[in-house]
Amino acid sequence: MTRDHAHDHAQNHPHSYDHAQDRAAQWVRFSHGGETGIGRLSGDTIAVHSGCMFAGARDTGERLALGAVALEPPCRPGKIIALWNNFHGLAAKLGVAEPAEPLYLLKAPSTAAAPGATVRRPPAYSGRTVYEGELGIVIGRTCTNIAEDAAGAYIFGYTIVNDITASDILNKDPTFPQWARAKGFDAYGPFGPGIAPAAPPDGAHVRTILNGAERQNYPLGDMIFPPHRLVALLSRDMTLHPGDLIACGTSLGVGVMKEPVNEIEVSIEGIGTLRNIFVQ
Repeated sequence: MTRDHAHDHAQNHPHSYDHAQDRAAQWVRFSHGGETGIGRLSGDTIAVHSGCMFAGARDTGERLALGAVALEPPCRPGKIIALWNNFHGLAAKLGVAEPAEPLYLLKAPSTAAAPGATVRRPPAYSGRTVYEGELGIVIGRTCTNIAEDAAGAYIFGYTIVNDITASDILNKDPTFPQWARAKGFDAYGPFGPGIAPAAPPDGAHVRTILNGAERQNYPLGDMIFPPHRLVALLSRDMTLHPGDLIACGTSLGVGVMKEPVNEIEVSIEGIGTLRNIFVQ
């Protein structure tokens, strides 16, 4: 059985949830009692909902303690779009030109992993793996070729992504940069813990902690293509559907996870902290 309709039938219901109802609560998916459900998390309490997360979800009246459930990825993306070179600071450090349009790849939906999940390097790969703390955008309504000033109506909310990358694969073959493979291993895209309806506040930073040491602390305001512009531009290339996830790209401080067991925390003000373990 399942109470999870966060993605199913969303395209048949084009109107997004009324975010004004509770801008502090975040949408989550969870497992409890052998079922998967959706709800709104406020503090340590989940208000369980029925129906589709993206259209007409209704409060059932049931309440669950956060500690009594296992959080799942907060939605099930049909596609994951991952940006490269989307921050002024990183472009300057790398000595590359800032792009005139978004540079991106598609990350396999099977890379999605839950907050708190243990991510394991595949046995067939023995090379380096890097963390990349990022802001994520979740689409709430189907959109194609929209204007930037309309994009906010199509954004369901914001989350945190760790766009994990098998860096030694990327340029292994000199004839073809292997972006999709390098970022496509199972569970190499944890995100969560929830979906916040409101954008991070002005001045928000992405902060990544690896094994207790701060490795990234960069401002979201440094983004070359900020969220509304990014969604509009991507919608010109492909139709975006409810549940699609856009990883906005990372900035300074990306590094290799060197220990056999690595603890990674990525935090963004207004959203929370995504915690995972990486084992190799």
